[in-house]
Amino acid sequence: MKRIYIIIVTAIISLFIFSACNKSWLNPAAEGQLSSVDSSFLDPANAQKFVNACYTQLLNWDASSFAWIGVTSIASDDADKGSSPGDVGSDKDQMDAITWTPTSSSPAGVFSAYFLGVNYCNEALFNVPKFKLETSVQERYLAEAKFLRAYYYFTLVRTFGDVPYKDTVVAQDDATIRKYNRRVSKDSIYALIESDLKYAISILPTRDQLNGEYGRASKGAATGLLAKVSMYEKKWQQAYDLTNQVINQSVGTYSLVNDYATIWREVGENSEESLFEIQSKSTSPFAAVQQYSQVQGIRGGTFNVTNVYTGWGFNTPSTDLDNAFEPGDVRRKATIIHIGDTLFDGVVVINAENAMYNYKAYPSNIAESYGNNTDYSNKNIRILRMGDIYLINAEAANELGSTDVAQTSLNKVRNRAKLGNTTATTQADLRNAIWKERRVELAMEHDRWYDLVRQGRAGVVMRALGKNFVDGKHEVFPIPQTEINSSNNVLTQNPGY
Repeated sequence: MKRIYIIIVTAIISLFIFSACNKSWLNPAAEGQLSSVDSSFLDPANAQKFVNACYTQLLNWDASSFAWIGVTSIASDDADKGSSPGDVGSDKDQMDAITWTPTSSSPAGVFSAYFLGVNYCNEALFNVPKFKLETSVQERYLAEAKFLRAYYYFTLVRTFGDVPYKDTVVAQDDATIRKYNRRVSKDSIYALIESDLKYAISILPTRDQLNGEYGRASKGAATGLLAKVSMYEKKWQQAYDLTNQVINQSVGTYSLVNDYATIWREVGENSEESLFEIQSKSTSPFAAVQQYSQVQGIRGGTFNVTNVYTGWGFNTPSTDLDNAFEPGDVRRKATIIHIGDTLFDGVVVINAENAMYNYKAYPSNIAESYGNNTDYSNKNIRILRMGDIYLINAEAANELGSTDVAQTSLNKVRNRAKLGNTTATTQADLRNAIWKERRVELAMEHDRWYDLVRQGRAGVVMRALGKNFVDGKHEVFPIPQTEINSSNNVLTQNPGY
């Protein structure tokens, strides 16, 4: 009953997840208690509630806010802890210094939140077929659940390496629990991710067929995510072919928007740049990402106007990142708020506790309809977009030996940033140029740590900055000790912890 109750509550909340765009497929009037009795499966409207629960977990505090920010950003060379020196944010000082342990709260939060997401998806995949639905409707619900399960698992496998393989609802007997608490190789997890995404690609509608329901998974989102997964697996031909499908618009209409800075503003939400975003809405009906912007908001600032969105000041851009941008790169000022800057809404940052802040997380109380809700802003989180797709395409082409194609895709991104074409011509030089471009194009977007590990240079880069990175240990985070204890030590620890 407890598991069903969690699904009920989450599903009801999630009925409103996409209502910011007045999506016709959402019907708040259909809200109701989804009981555990068989009669509930007679109402087809209840099937969607299981799928909605998969989406709603994306709004979770640990899944897309404080813990996730600590693991994916503060740990990297993109960001520092920020905030005030005495405010450690539970363990964000450990994330910054790479001194985390199996009892650190950020990895534990991510582990729990993302496996809860996996469990919601498994509940949907298990229960949706029990409803009498049109085949096309059932297939779409299953495809959405599989897309989201792949997303949750992609984060888990990159963060922890080998993790438990859960592809079904787990019975609550001791033998089954032990079985599903055992870690499997990351290759097995990647195989599940690929299988889920290939199914999703075969079923989901394109972006153009969503009828404005942009928060839902699409064929383009699944194709792009599989391309990114393929890059991590070094399946270069697959990554290249899939990114070409997105670039050539065979899976939906996508393109680089002209003005990089607008991507993170209200006018840029769900634009043709974006393949997938976590939807957030702070006003009634309520369904917002918990404190993503507040955690990173300007701390202790003085401004030229009142009613400025402020916050805790964590996850501040590092000096190393600030120095990584080439002269004339418009992305620097679109990514980093500096003391003295005039922001797009006319706010002048006269002073603040930290020297820099994450502009991509800034919601304007003045120029945008964010509802003045400090804890829960309307600001969507961009998860996958065309700048990333072009750079995956460039990297895959370069690894396949197609230098000219790699240069073309790389230059598309550089030219949008008002930079000239790359001067790199050899495969090795192009590889480094693409890696550098990924850093500045995707700065503060929660990719940098994973990129450094994938590229095999996390230790070199982080130690050069004085961080305590140990090769063979810190490429993955520790399995939370609480999880190991609750599994009666069936769940094992990563090396070195």
